[in-house]
Amino acid sequence: MTDDEMTTEESTTFPFTAIVNQEGMKRALVLNAVNPDIGGVLIRGERGTAKSTAVRALADVLPDQEAVADCPYGCSPTDPERMCGECRQRRKNGELLSAETRPMRVVDLPLNATEDRVTGTLDLEAAVTEGRQRFEPGILAAANRNVLYVDEVNLLDDHLVDVLLDAAAMGENVVEREGVSHRHPAEFILVGTMNPEEGSLRPQLLDRFGLVVDVEGVEDVDERVEISDRRAAFDADPVAFQETYAEEERDLTRRIVDARDRLDSVELPARVAKTIAETNVRLGVDGHRGDNTLRRSVQALAALRGEPLASAEMLEEVAHMALDHRLVRLPFEEDAADVDSALLAARKEHASISPETPQ
Repeated sequence: MTDDEMTTEESTTFPFTAIVNQEGMKRALVLNAVNPDIGGVLIRGERGTAKSTAVRALADVLPDQEAVADCPYGCSPTDPERMCGECRQRRKNGELLSAETRPMRVVDLPLNATEDRVTGTLDLEAAVTEGRQRFEPGILAAANRNVLYVDEVNLLDDHLVDVLLDAAAMGENVVEREGVSHRHPAEFILVGTMNPEEGSLRPQLLDRFGLVVDVEGVEDVDERVEISDRRAAFDADPVAFQETYAEEERDLTRRIVDARDRLDSVELPARVAKTIAETNVRLGVDGHRGDNTLRRSVQALAALRGEPLASAEMLEEVAHMALDHRLVRLPFEEDAADVDSALLAARKEHASISPETPQ
């Protein structure tokens, strides 16, 4: 399988910063770029709401990365903890790993993909007759340290969705066949898009996406005109249109790089941490994914804005995309659990705690 089969390579893409409106979608994508541990993003919306455009444009604002030149997984040449077994062994043996600078890519997962094509295949005959492991990398290998994009994810076989989410959660892909196993790093930004009119995801799968954003068509007349004008300008001369937004694109890339660098130093004040926990309790959110996603998202937002502390106000900006899809609603109880009211009550509950007190 070639890279061309697994990725969409276009000489020109519509600039990310040229997308009109859809701020929630753009914020969710950029936050995952700052901290992929947020757990990916699912974008739901009707056709023509710039879902695919935004995903493909994201790669152009992500920073280039150093990778081992001859490694099928594109391992980092300086981080042994995130290397594949072969690169780690070569480094341990004192071999100098040849590195090259690569742009991050959007790796597509086709709806008709088989499990072997996604995970890769083991040559059992070679293992038995030659006593050595031979592994043919799959889509997850190409996705390592890149963006893995699944369009119409709701139409993908549930088992394959499970495989993707498991790999995304563990940061590695494990293939086992008849007692023979192979593992390799599989750290990627998982992005799924879907049209709800064509079906839905099971709640158990929906819950495992870090953020979920619902997008709608723009209703403002002036913004609709701006969307059409920008599209017409891009179609007429893509290169010139890209150049118009080149500085904005570079600025966003710099902001993402800076945010990654400062992410670990962003503090989560005690009152914000308690507000997160209290909100999830009030909403009856099962498990702790909601808490963890909110913490990571609000800290990523603070890092993106250059703030040393995550705030309750920032929490309001990410709460819906982190929690709405985790709420359990019974029939005819659409308003039974409301994120805004739960968040407000939780903030009041812990307002007396000093905002300067880190967790």
